[in-house]
Amino acid sequence: MSIFVFETSELQKMGRIYNFDEKIDRSDTNSLKYDFREKLFGTSDLIPMWVADMDFRVADFIVDALKTRILHEIYGYTLTSERIYEGIINWIYTRHQWTIKQEWIGFTPGVVPALNLAVIAFTNPGDKIVIQTPVYPPFYTAAKDHNRQLVTNPLLLKDGRYTMDFDHLYNQIDDSTKLLVLCSPHNPTGNVWKDDELRELAKICIRKNVIIISDEIHADIVYQGNKHIPMASLSEEISNHVVTLMAASKTFNFAGLNTSYFIASDRKLFRKLQQTVDKLHLGTCNIFGNIATEAAYRFGEDWLTQLITYLDNNVDFAEEFINNNIPGVKIIRPEATFLLWTDFRETGLTEDELRKLIINKAKLGFSEGSIFGQDGSGFQRINIGCPKIILESALAQLQKVLMNQ
Repeated sequence: MSIFVFETSELQKMGRIYNFDEKIDRSDTNSLKYDFREKLFGTSDLIPMWVADMDFRVADFIVDALKTRILHEIYGYTLTSERIYEGIINWIYTRHQWTIKQEWIGFTPGVVPALNLAVIAFTNPGDKIVIQTPVYPPFYTAAKDHNRQLVTNPLLLKDGRYTMDFDHLYNQIDDSTKLLVLCSPHNPTGNVWKDDELRELAKICIRKNVIIISDEIHADIVYQGNKHIPMASLSEEISNHVVTLMAASKTFNFAGLNTSYFIASDRKLFRKLQQTVDKLHLGTCNIFGNIATEAAYRFGEDWLTQLITYLDNNVDFAEEFINNNIPGVKIIRPEATFLLWTDFRETGLTEDELRKLIINKAKLGFSEGSIFGQDGSGFQRINIGCPKIILESALAQLQKVLMNQ
């Protein structure tokens, strides 16, 4: 047996309560979220709530697994172990009731790199790629940076929830349209797409011969009353038109270990993407990313359950506080993710006025809505993946400034 097989501690077997209230100083750790504040916002004197990583300590069972590997003291080229495949397969079946096979799984150094690799693999310069806006900024650059044409299919905000505009989508697609990039659950809106929405989207793409690249990195953080459905799990026909992008890193907060995987049941799609990965020599395993992924998927169920409860309470607090104390601002209640898509349009402030007020007076660093596309103008994305005390301080600072402007 490998010396790197690790088992749960007695404490884990008995169950435990994880502490998400702990405040951890992340400054001077080369943290993008904290140590990039000066360059991004012009000051480091603010609470950073922008980039989508959480301020919670990585679970001890992941840290222990990493320490075990580190103690070997040789970190050479590494193979992908059978255990990581087993972990991925079991996790996806347990959480999402989707049965996948080992030969469907390939590895990449992150979901955003995987998205760019898919653009290279499945399209040529000049081809069209559809995205549904407002959406995560790398969806835009994945098309533009490779000289592909970007086609937008704006989402519709109805009764506090975003929906897909299928008629518009159908009319946007022509013979030069090769890919649709789906964000599921959706970033920044927090939508969990329903069965009928996914099936209608798939029907259009199959009819139009468009491959779906489904970014499902937020699939595990879904709130009660909602259910993430992997697009490729709906039917064999749909699966044959889908490449799914996933990772444990967003869920378990180790994005810096740069490890993700893709799933494609169709052999032609799998081989084409894997060949592109291989040509660029990007499929070599990250030792510590794989160890962390394996540990997360083997032992992480209870930790994740407690995390989701904590985040859900943060959402409740933010919604109640904003509704009761900050007129003109409202949140789009997220069905998933640890991100709040927050509507400031009724404040009457221009985007520039809002940005300056939030950064310079409220001393807060949010993600400006316009970076998610013109449909995001007047919105801000707020990362609530932090101890509640930080969220309380941030919202109090926001209230004080908006009420006294």
